[in-house]
Amino acid sequence: MKKELIQYVEDNFVETKTFPVFKAGDTITVSYRIVEGSKERIQQFQGVVLQITGSGVTKTFTVRKISGGVGVERIFPYASPFISEISVNKRGVVRRARIFYLRNLTGKKARIKEKRN
Repeated sequence: MKKELIQYVEDNFVETKTFPVFKAGDTITVSYRIVEGSKERIQQFQGVVLQITGSGVTKTFTVRKISGGVGVERIFPYASPFISEISVNKRGVVRRARIFYLRNLTGKKARIKEKRN
C-alpha cells in the first residue's frame, strides 16, 4: 500500500527533466539556480563526476572541483528544480563507477584521460 502510494506521487507530481548522458570521470558544468532574498542568479559548478547513485526520483550525482587549492564536492539530485542545465565538457576514461581515489591525488596525477571519438 505504502509503496504504491509513493510510486503514484513520484509518477504524477515530480517533474523529470532530460539531461545529457554522463558517467563517472566525465567533466560537466552544472548550471544551478540560487535564490538570495528576492534576487535569483545562476551559478556554474564545473568539475569531475565522482559517482552516480540511486534510481528514479532519488538519483543523485557527486561533482568534485578544485577551488583555490581546496577540493570541493557537491551532491546534486537529478530531480532538483534548481538545476537549469547540465552540459558535458569532456568524456573521461575511467574503469570504475565510483572514483573516490581521485580525492587523494593532486596535480598531474589527478588528471583523467579524455575519451577519443
